[in-house]
Amino acid sequence: MGLCHSKPPSSDRVPAQNSPLPASESIKPPPNGDNEGKKSPFFPFFSPSPAHSFFSKKTPATSGNSTPKRFFKRPFPPPSPAKHIRAVLARRHGSVKAIPEGGESEVGLDKSFGFSKGFSSKYEVGEEVGRGHFGYTCAAKFKKGDSKGLQVAVKMTTAIAIEDVRREVKILRALSGHNNLPHFYDAYEDHDNVYIVMELCEGGELLDRILSRGGKYTEEDAKTVMIQILNVVAFCHLQGVVHRDLKPENFLYTSKEDTSQLKAIDFGLSDYVRPDERLNDIVGSAYYVAPEVLHRSYSTEADIWSVGVIVYILLCGSRPFWARTESGIFRAVLKADPTFDDTPWPLLSSEARDFVKRLLNKDPRRRLTAAQALSHPWIKDSNDAKLPLDILVFKLMRAYLRSSSLRKAALRALSKTLTVDELFYLREQFALLEPSKNGTISLENIKSALMKMATDAMKDSRIPEFLAQLSALKYRRMDFEEFCAAALSVHQLEALDRWEQHARCAYELFEKEGNRPIMIDELASELGLGPSVPVHAVLHDWLRHTDGKLSFLGFVKLLHGVSSRTIKAH
Repeated sequence: MGLCHSKPPSSDRVPAQNSPLPASESIKPPPNGDNEGKKSPFFPFFSPSPAHSFFSKKTPATSGNSTPKRFFKRPFPPPSPAKHIRAVLARRHGSVKAIPEGGESEVGLDKSFGFSKGFSSKYEVGEEVGRGHFGYTCAAKFKKGDSKGLQVAVKMTTAIAIEDVRREVKILRALSGHNNLPHFYDAYEDHDNVYIVMELCEGGELLDRILSRGGKYTEEDAKTVMIQILNVVAFCHLQGVVHRDLKPENFLYTSKEDTSQLKAIDFGLSDYVRPDERLNDIVGSAYYVAPEVLHRSYSTEADIWSVGVIVYILLCGSRPFWARTESGIFRAVLKADPTFDDTPWPLLSSEARDFVKRLLNKDPRRRLTAAQALSHPWIKDSNDAKLPLDILVFKLMRAYLRSSSLRKAALRALSKTLTVDELFYLREQFALLEPSKNGTISLENIKSALMKMATDAMKDSRIPEFLAQLSALKYRRMDFEEFCAAALSVHQLEALDRWEQHARCAYELFEKEGNRPIMIDELASELGLGPSVPVHAVLHDWLRHTDGKLSFLGFVKLLHGVSSRTIKAH
């Protein structure tokens, strides 16, 4: 369900023509409506959100792409997102009666949100147009004032999840203003509901556009969609907000025009995340959930996985992971690899295939960020907009500034092996920091660049505190060559087919530029290993026994740095 939705509910949706899935593979819902883990017969690549609204006051006609009520009769390995959400809400709000399994809640507000009052005196509510996780959406219009008659969308949410509602409104209020987000008007409350008033998007869901094309987009049309999605995702991530439920149903067009803007909606599951924080709630929609979410340790990279699933669907008309049950879907997400052998993949460009693969990498450290995806060769020439600032740059810079001089030298050698395409992203990021006339940046440049793009959400995700850890740049400046060493991701380079070539070439440069004999104790001190660490066990294979210099294996490990994971592995 979206915060703003334009399509009235309908029960007579028909299958898309030229469906990419044979009819024999479609499964009809059983008569009792229990569609647990089954695929919609209408949408061969569409999976409804597992977290249906349990709290609506009325039951409208169900649209073909709305989420069916599903009752979980047994635990799944891993646990079902919907079941997890229900349990979390019940634990979090002890004052609220338990939510009946699939039933309705008549609990009124037991706490004031501090939102505006008098919703009914300002808005005339029309028909229901959408339904989602914790409420439903209706069309409405202003009753009076300068905006009299203006159509809006109103999400009505029963406050069963008090802090979740408060956080959703806070996020929407903070982020409103981006071209690919609906305008946020205000939030109201009364005894029964919270009302979130948003821009009404009348162009329908991205899902509907996909279905109208028979499930397939041309590469050029897919790029147009991707640029808009990635821009809003990059914006959210820079502010420290992770959406956690990106899927075609949660993107709406502002109008029926082919060129209308696409807007991200439904931040009901969104949350703030610090740059160095990992979340552990299992939430989202089964077909779009990232592997690390199922492992209960994830951050903004989980949204990029969901974007990867969307672009896979756009380009080939089918889902990269499918099974008949939720547990089967989760196993596929964790273990299976998406296929690129079937039609139309062999007919698509190699850049398109590489783009999708780099978004659907199961290792979140190797996955592209939204800003990096916008600079990918497949998409960058079609992107007229300025590349957004990437929070990953500051994460990597912090790690670099805390590194030993030996590791910094290794990273500088690696940065000299980057290709023109790999340098494009770094040049754009460096330019966004507005270097001085002598081509260098300092902490002031970073703060100034962020202030231009900051919202109140940055405070809640504690990004200013994180940037304070770059204080070393307060006393010195960094040129572009060092910036490349500081802001490159070793993990992402490892995901490339040419990684071995990168590493070997960088090691040769490192050998020429100062690889010298090193004692193990000296190396341990250089890497900051404490006396309690078994340094000989950890570092014995880092050095060549013939001359005491750093070996190739040691060089590659040095690029990553020494972590507790490295030590435990030994």
